[in-house]
Amino acid sequence: MSDFSQNRLKMTTFHILDQDRRHLRNHLRLRSKWKKTVIIIPLLASEFTDTTNLPVFENILRQLREIRYLSAVIFGLDRADEAEAFMLRDLLRKHEIKNHLIQWNGGSGFLSIYEKLNEAGFNIQEPGKGKNMFLSFGIAIATGAESVGLIDADIRTFHRIQLERLLYPVVVLGYDFSKAFYARLKDGELYGRVKRLLLDPLLLSLKRKFTESQEEKMLRLIDFLLGFNYQLSGEVAFHTDLLKKMRFATNWGVEIFTLIEVYRKASSAAQVMFTEHPFDHKHQEISRQDESKGLNRMAVDVVTTLMNALVIEEGLEFSDTFFRDLAITYHAIAEELIKKYSDDASFNNLKYDRDAEETLVKTVFQQSILYAGELLSSPYKMTEKFLRFVNSHEEFKPYLDQGLAGAILSVESNAQKSVFETPQTVSWERVNNKLPGIYYDLIDVVEREKRRFA
Repeated sequence: MSDFSQNRLKMTTFHILDQDRRHLRNHLRLRSKWKKTVIIIPLLASEFTDTTNLPVFENILRQLREIRYLSAVIFGLDRADEAEAFMLRDLLRKHEIKNHLIQWNGGSGFLSIYEKLNEAGFNIQEPGKGKNMFLSFGIAIATGAESVGLIDADIRTFHRIQLERLLYPVVVLGYDFSKAFYARLKDGELYGRVKRLLLDPLLLSLKRKFTESQEEKMLRLIDFLLGFNYQLSGEVAFHTDLLKKMRFATNWGVEIFTLIEVYRKASSAAQVMFTEHPFDHKHQEISRQDESKGLNRMAVDVVTTLMNALVIEEGLEFSDTFFRDLAITYHAIAEELIKKYSDDASFNNLKYDRDAEETLVKTVFQQSILYAGELLSSPYKMTEKFLRFVNSHEEFKPYLDQGLAGAILSVESNAQKSVFETPQTVSWERVNNKLPGIYYDLIDVVEREKRRFA
């Protein structure tokens, strides 16, 4: 019997049972007659200029060509010169992608929007996927979209039915948010290491600590995040009423930050089984030479983004040994999960390098937790040292009575928060409040860019 359990209180899970694909498509086409649905695909020029990536991207375009219910497809193009932007235009023409928009972020039109946002104090400057998709979301809202989907440009196993499954809860059933889940498999091996070996055991470790300390507020958020089968998938859909209120991280923590925003701001959330077959997209490598890149950077960003939510916005208070104890608990739970993955791989006759996974946990993922703890606790150590110095010198003690200690701790508290501030956008609701004409500016640029690439 197929799994159709619904055991999450704040979320509906959509399973692939005995599905009639025409049923999904027909309902989406019907809704498209009066509801605009937009798809956003953030991409780098290398997705189509690199000969190894081009077949993957062209398969996505072939699948999109068959879709009739989309009012627009926005290609958010980063790290591209003008010649590469026109190369993308030619590809879209070749594959007959209707109602497309090339959001060339390096062009003068969209650069003027970024400049306007920065002049207003919104600081949308850090390059990356978060900045790219933030502007795409603004364009979708400005052009009247009611539902907005987002997929990556590096999905090697993409099929249009996957998009229909993702959109159906939001477009047809009225959910605020939906997120894809799937099995990350390639060449008979388990992938999705950051989810399996870092995020899940970290969340389980936090749940254990908060259960012991009876911190219900923290537990509710952790349980919500644990309820997702694949928290780090990049395929999501939003109703624009929610999208206008959302902020987005601009680092590798973008997916976990999005779920935390959904937890706070959505009234209904869903996760959707994207495919019953193995799913594959780009694989992040461990960088031995530069720990600020690849899987190493992703691990640090995921941990610090999560801890940002707990420390700053949920009000978590922690002891000097919190992160050390957390790392120990994490390692023990990760070892338990590795045993389970090893057994599951054996059950399915998959290749599984248990030694490599244990090494990854110990040398990369556990260290990312300890590194986060060092960042957060170092200001405390400086403050404690300074206060001990003041207390040991009689001439300074009168200043303590005048509130010096409180002032130091206040500075310390702000330092603590700044360490874990996740680089993020503001919401489009906030932008529109400060710049009431921003959507008109976006539409003006969109029309000019359409003429440029006509």
